[in-house]
Amino acid sequence: MDDYGAVHIKKIIKVEIYHDGDFYCGRCLEFDIFSQGVTLDELVKNIKEAIILYFEEEPSELAGYDRSPSLFSMMELGEVHV
Repeated sequence: MDDYGAVHIKKIIKVEIYHDGDFYCGRCLEFDIFSQGVTLDELVKNIKEAIILYFEEEPSELAGYDRSPSLFSMMELGEVHV
């Protein structure tokens, strides 16, 4: 709730993506959710499924979020040698 009494609904769940050498891995920054896949497409499918399953088991964790939030991802791109 802000200073004017308005309730703000969060519409984005943030996911960090990185490659561990064998798999693409994704972890939610706001929730204890992790998944992986051999390809980025497989990771996206798996992380979406993991998020759905998490909220089915912990529906109270979704309080304050839109019922169909978007996923925002950040991806580690490796080292830059300058």
